[in-house]
Amino acid sequence: MASNQSTVDFIVEQSSATEVVSAKKMFGEYGIFCGEKMVALVCDDELFVKPTPGGKALVGDCTEGPPYPGAKPCFMISGEKWDDREWLSQLIGITASQLPVPKKKAPKKQS
Repeated sequence: MASNQSTVDFIVEQSSATEVVSAKKMFGEYGIFCGEKMVALVCDDELFVKPTPGGKALVGDCTEGPPYPGAKPCFMISGEKWDDREWLSQLIGITASQLPVPKKKAPKKQS
């Protein structure tokens, strides 16, 4: 089951109080980006935030699970926490600050 665009739009809006947050459609679901860093995924209308030490300190005891089969476990953020714009923005900001900058992909060689 794919995520609803309205769910993704709401999460992006709630997450962007202090940072520029955007979403990109990926494989039928959505990646949530803070700048150029992918900080979370929305799969089956559930929010999965990449784990970081600062994020763990903020979320405390929270359920972790993979957003899709074979993926690394992420923090599963319940829908009731999405309404707290300040908290969600803080989580996304902390996560982005602690994730490495993605490596630039080499340009494809033309054959």
